[in-house]
Amino acid sequence: MPAILALTAQSAGAAVADVTVDALVAQNSITHQPLAADMQSLCGFSSSVGALLGFSISGLLVHSIGSQGALGLLSIPSALVFLAGVLLKERRVTDFDYKQVHRKFYKAIQSMGATLNLSLDIQAGMFYWYTDPIVGPGFSEEFIGLVYSVGSIGSLLGVLLYQISLKDCPFRGVLFWGQVLSSLAGMLDLIMVTRLNTRIGIPDYVFAVIDNSVSQMVGRLKWLPLLVLCSKLCPPGIEGTFYALLMSIQNAGLLMSGWWGGLMLQLLNVTRTEFSNLWVAS
Repeated sequence: MPAILALTAQSAGAAVADVTVDALVAQNSITHQPLAADMQSLCGFSSSVGALLGFSISGLLVHSIGSQGALGLLSIPSALVFLAGVLLKERRVTDFDYKQVHRKFYKAIQSMGATLNLSLDIQAGMFYWYTDPIVGPGFSEEFIGLVYSVGSIGSLLGVLLYQISLKDCPFRGVLFWGQVLSSLAGMLDLIMVTRLNTRIGIPDYVFAVIDNSVSQMVGRLKWLPLLVLCSKLCPPGIEGTFYALLMSIQNAGLLMSGWWGGLMLQLLNVTRTEFSNLWVAS
């Protein structure tokens, strides 16, 4: 129980820091609107690089100094975030007309929530299939961690692609094609589950890396335009509150996506050892 409470507190602290960063970006986007896309791209780039470094050194740290030592090192960046928060100066806003937020952002928030809720997450079933040596490719848990590490490069490429080619494109077009690419990227799981990749000469471990990289790249391309749009339209004075709402909608959507995916796997009788209908879910 103490470990669960500590992890919960750590997640809450990370969420507060994330919202604060987004609020600061939105605050600067209001005063420097031409640079809004560049600032969001910089945040996405930094996040992707951090994820890549974290995945890359986590296994090494656990093996060299143990799990407690690795978790102890995490207190250093947490302390730096706390120090940055102490140094920030902000004026409290009172008597704000929140009705204008409802009018301006209802459609954007509705679209964001619907997109996340309607995306079925079956990664739990895919994990057991990945590690099954009989039906699946029989990956080790360490290799799956490596797949997610290399997949962070896909997120990085998504940020660079948006910054170089898409930041000046209309939001409607970018969001539409991002959704189309997301649907096509979902077909990669189907190709792997049906073992079509091995028939055309692509090894499982190579295709798994490609699959995860493409999925993370497309996910970043879908999320960045929404952040840029919201940062440009966010009323001054409530940036923190507004981005807390956005992150709540995102997390609720991801949670519902996992529930819908789990329900579908249960209806298809996909378990830890039974994968005959996994291709249908894919």
